[in-house]
Amino acid sequence: MSRLIEELRKLPGIGSKSAQRLAFHVLRSSAEDAEALSVAIRELKLHLRLCSVCNNITDVDPCGYCTSPVRNQRVVCVVEEPTNIATIEKTRSYHGVYHVLHGTLSPIGGVGPEQLLIANLLTRLAEVDEVILATSPTTEGEATAGYLALELRKTKGEVKVTRIATGVPAGSDIEYADEVTMTRAMEGRREF
Repeated sequence: MSRLIEELRKLPGIGSKSAQRLAFHVLRSSAEDAEALSVAIRELKLHLRLCSVCNNITDVDPCGYCTSPVRNQRVVCVVEEPTNIATIEKTRSYHGVYHVLHGTLSPIGGVGPEQLLIANLLTRLAEVDEVILATSPTTEGEATAGYLALELRKTKGEVKVTRIATGVPAGSDIEYADEVTMTRAMEGRREF
C-alpha cells in the first residue's frame, strides 16, 4: 500500500492525502478495474510519444496535424501544453500547424530555455511564414513569448511573429476586468 501511495504522490496535484484516498479506492475496486487501470497506463507508455516535428502527444510520428494535407504548414501556432491544442481546435478557425513547448519559462521554478522544447521549432523556420505565440497571458507566458520572439527573429529575421490577442473575455462585464486585462484590451483594439 505504501509503495502505491508513494507512486501516486508523484502525480501533479496529488498530495499525501489524495494519494492515500486513491490507493484505498484501487484496493476496494474490483480486480478487473485495477487491471484495466494498470493496462491503460502500460498502453499509454508503450504507444504514445512526442511528435518529432511539433512535440504534440501522438501514436504516429509525425502526428496527424503535421502530416495533414489540408493544414497550412507555413503557419505555426506555439502553445505551452498539448491540451492547449484542443482549445484552439474548438474554435474551428485555425488551420495551421502547432508547436508544443511543454512548459513556460519560470526562473523561480528552475525552468529555463533549455528545459523547453524549442530546438525543433527553430529548425522548422525555413518553411514557415508566420509563428503565432499562443502562450498564456501570465508572467511566465509573457516571458516565454518575449524570449521566443527574440530567438525566432535572430534565427530567421523575416519570419512574421504574432501574439494572440488578450483582453476582456466575451460575455463578461467590463466592470470586473482588472487593470492589466483592460490595458491589453485597449492596446489590442481593432477597427470596427
